[in-house]
Amino acid sequence: MIIGIDGNEANVKKRVGISEYAYELLVQFASGKFSGKDTKFVVYLKDTPLPNLPAENDFFTYRVLKPGKLWTQWRLPLDLYFHRPRPDIFFSMTHYAPRFSPIPTVVAVMDVSYVRFPELFNPSDLYQLQNWTAYSVKKAKRVLTISNSSRDDIIKAYKKPAGKVITIYLGIKNIVSLEPRVYGMNQLQAKYHISDRYILFVGTLQPRKNISRLIEAFSKLEDKDLDLVVIGKKGWQYEEILAAPKKYGVEDKVKFLENIPDSELAIFYQHAICYVLPSLYEGFGLPVLEAMQHNCPVITSNISSLPEAGGDAALYVDPENVEDIAEKMRKLISDKTLREELIAKGKKQVQKFSWEKAAKETMEVLQDVANKS
Repeated sequence: MIIGIDGNEANVKKRVGISEYAYELLVQFASGKFSGKDTKFVVYLKDTPLPNLPAENDFFTYRVLKPGKLWTQWRLPLDLYFHRPRPDIFFSMTHYAPRFSPIPTVVAVMDVSYVRFPELFNPSDLYQLQNWTAYSVKKAKRVLTISNSSRDDIIKAYKKPAGKVITIYLGIKNIVSLEPRVYGMNQLQAKYHISDRYILFVGTLQPRKNISRLIEAFSKLEDKDLDLVVIGKKGWQYEEILAAPKKYGVEDKVKFLENIPDSELAIFYQHAICYVLPSLYEGFGLPVLEAMQHNCPVITSNISSLPEAGGDAALYVDPENVEDIAEKMRKLISDKTLREELIAKGKKQVQKFSWEKAAKETMEVLQDVANKS
């Protein structure tokens, strides 16, 4: 069996969200755990694979198709029609599948936040998400998603039969070893000019992450020795977020950091009083588990998929209630015993999720569709 994969999401320098999902699955598929003389992977790309993508081997190869313009619409379908041997199944690890294809397709859809909160997206991105996802889901033999919450949303939005939408939980990255030049929090304090007592947020700066309310809630805390450290790249409609510290009188206490290496990010998690993700909507909420992996207590929203990720190892808030967010932060700041309880529960929670398990379950779906087709 030949499994074709759209690997473009993984072929980027900075991987977050769906790009990390795509990369981690490719690592698993290239490992040899799920292949053999009867199973081979062909990963289709617009551009030459980056050096840190998995290396080719006898059962895992790349196929680069040029040009990249309208690649999913015509260049990829053209190759799937005329190049031999054809894949037996095609897996798109993004929302977008080839519009025309002679091969049965499985598509991964992380979430439908663009359906729930269209006002939070740029018009051009929204158009593509709404239209391209709709035809991809409609023609797909199976749709994979990353939480039961997202599964319910997909079924409702696209009227896809429930048996054809499958939840496969994400894994989490292994804890990275610290770079030799990084010895601990003292070095990062000096480098980034932050307090040794801080609350942490990690995620893309965009309205859905609800960072402006987090900053407002932070401004209500009585403990003025704290910093709020916000780590993440600028996404879209981030201007209000960057203006929020001044609006709420905490411009000297909120630190925006970008392009933090994983080794340093691990230290930020390990030394934070808590990690707060008050998101309005998440397909899964992977940073919740990453924080737990680094023994960081978690506060997160009580909606969408976040209770699935956090289990009983997090404190939950109403993300639209600033006072609730502030009160839960006060609670963790003052209650050392509660922090220790959440850390212990978090260690157990993260054991439920692995990329090997995610890849195994994905392979089972791909094989099932290929055999039935």
